[in-house]
Amino acid sequence: MYEGKIIKFYREKYKLTQEQLGKDICSITHISKIECNQTTYSSEIISLLSKRLGINMELEVKKLKNIKQSLVHWHDAIIMQLIEDMEQINSELEREELIEISEYRFMYQLLRARYLLMKNRAHEAIKIIQQIQKIQNKLTPNESNLLKHVLGIYYLEKQDFLKAIQTLKEIQNEFYNNSEYYYHLAIAYCTLQSPVLTYYYAEKSHQFFKDMNNYLRVIDAEMLMIIQVEDDDGNEEIIYRFKKLIKSCELCNATDRKAKVLHNLAVEYFRRKNYEQASEFYKQSMSLKNPESPVYLLSLEGFIRSSFDGDLIANDQLIQHAEDGLMIAIRIKQLLYIHLFKLLLFLLKYKEKEYHQYLLNKALPMFIKSGYTYLIKRSKKELFHYYANNNLPDKALEMAHLLINA
Repeated sequence: MYEGKIIKFYREKYKLTQEQLGKDICSITHISKIECNQTTYSSEIISLLSKRLGINMELEVKKLKNIKQSLVHWHDAIIMQLIEDMEQINSELEREELIEISEYRFMYQLLRARYLLMKNRAHEAIKIIQQIQKIQNKLTPNESNLLKHVLGIYYLEKQDFLKAIQTLKEIQNEFYNNSEYYYHLAIAYCTLQSPVLTYYYAEKSHQFFKDMNNYLRVIDAEMLMIIQVEDDDGNEEIIYRFKKLIKSCELCNATDRKAKVLHNLAVEYFRRKNYEQASEFYKQSMSLKNPESPVYLLSLEGFIRSSFDGDLIANDQLIQHAEDGLMIAIRIKQLLYIHLFKLLLFLLKYKEKEYHQYLLNKALPMFIKSGYTYLIKRSKKELFHYYANNNLPDKALEMAHLLINA
């Protein structure tokens, strides 16, 4: 079974005809039938053909059989975010030529796309996804659902959260044993400000990661769950849970996750109007992040807003921070943060009219297109108050209707 596929692969690799390969060994017809697995053949024939091709058939068969196991281990390493294992297996698979003739070649391509998305190489991942979409009818049920999962992650990466939800909810559990996709659904719903569904899917993913003894991903899911809990009484339970999570990150030496928890703790303090603590935790989060990244800009924007609202830092310093943020956003081509830092600069320079014009004409349409529910709601409230305070009742009423309908 495997020998024929391997012989054909190496014959074509070395640009040999069936006649050239079989000369003084066997007929062209016999070679053709061996390659198509349509006949029995002696071990002596296989040995002679292997010798002519310069391969060890026993080793090649073993390599072909091991591809599935390598892919399973690679998928597990990706789910568990075991970076060293993930990179090592990726390097091994990149050197494995026999993937081309393996029955798991489509699974490899899909996991390759998933790997590229983790490496922030979405433009390469979508090319693979589009190629696989052309031959969807050839996929196994597991591969078909893996395609939906990878595509859903791609939509998350491109900040198309509605498409991400639509795609991820098409996954059929009976054919797909990776409940990690619940976490990606939770991320999408969280961005769209849907706390009940976020908590529901985060809790399901939390249990999945717990069953895998994957404590890093347990931290991810638990953080999503915490930030959905509304605490209008201002008690310390949520703060305690955040700080406990920070300790867990430190025990696991998970610096990137600690940065996320610190950011969300800052958001909680900002919500409580404790701007001094918010500013401090935003700053701590920024110190653990790559300055040339969207996640850094997210914390920087929060740091500037909390410092401004709490009157903690001189305005000229905040303007400098905002200008630095805008330059980074332009450099790394992050349209969302280009809008946010331009708005901040209008705010910090007390250009009220320009702020609201830019918000209405530039920023809000982009927020709506990308589905940033929190920013949409915040923007409409700001516009409503601006129109109401400037004696523009018709526009204020229009914005009020949009808020009510939303």
